[in-house]
Amino acid sequence: MAVHGRPSQLRALFDESPTPHIAHPPRTHHRDFYVATDGSYSLDSDDGGLGAIIETRDGERVARIAVPDSTVADNNAAEYRALHLGLDVLAARAPRDARVGVVVDHDDLAANVNSASLATRRSDHVPPRKLRVPDANANHWRGIRARICGFDEVRAAVVESDSNPAHALANAPGEYAHVNAETDRCLLPDSPASSEAQIPPPSRADRRASD
Repeated sequence: MAVHGRPSQLRALFDESPTPHIAHPPRTHHRDFYVATDGSYSLDSDDGGLGAIIETRDGERVARIAVPDSTVADNNAAEYRALHLGLDVLAARAPRDARVGVVVDHDDLAANVNSASLATRRSDHVPPRKLRVPDANANHWRGIRARICGFDEVRAAVVESDSNPAHALANAPGEYAHVNAETDRCLLPDSPASSEAQIPPPSRADRRASD
């Protein structure tokens, strides 16, 4: 779908996945950066892991992270911690006016991100949907919300766990520890060409004008 560089795996996932509580118009193809995150927790070992992958819309890799986390209490906490980490890493490498697409496999987290993002564009800054964040995740949610406010726009899409590219990094951080040694990159995507196709997501592609 991308016309600049190689196609972005994260961009394709984002464009083809639902975005809870927020419209998904064709212009979402013009996100500047995409970040996929995942968190894991094992009841048997009582520890977890955090994974994140960041790409430009052109498919250029900005960063990959795979770190163990022995402080998580459950899988929900791991998901929030992973997104907080991913957005922090992106914020250090992207301009403030960046438009960001987030890919996660946690429905409530995606819904909270989108509601908080919509709130930044309202005069009263009140989310259109009540945010439900577990108390254990409150600190990381504050960090996530600060990052949402710091970028020009953030929108989250939900994918199945086995389709999340960050899943392996979070579930086997020891095996993927080498990705943390990759050279830091600060890449800006190419400007989208005016001829780039405005392709609606599958859910909108076949609708009649009267729908």
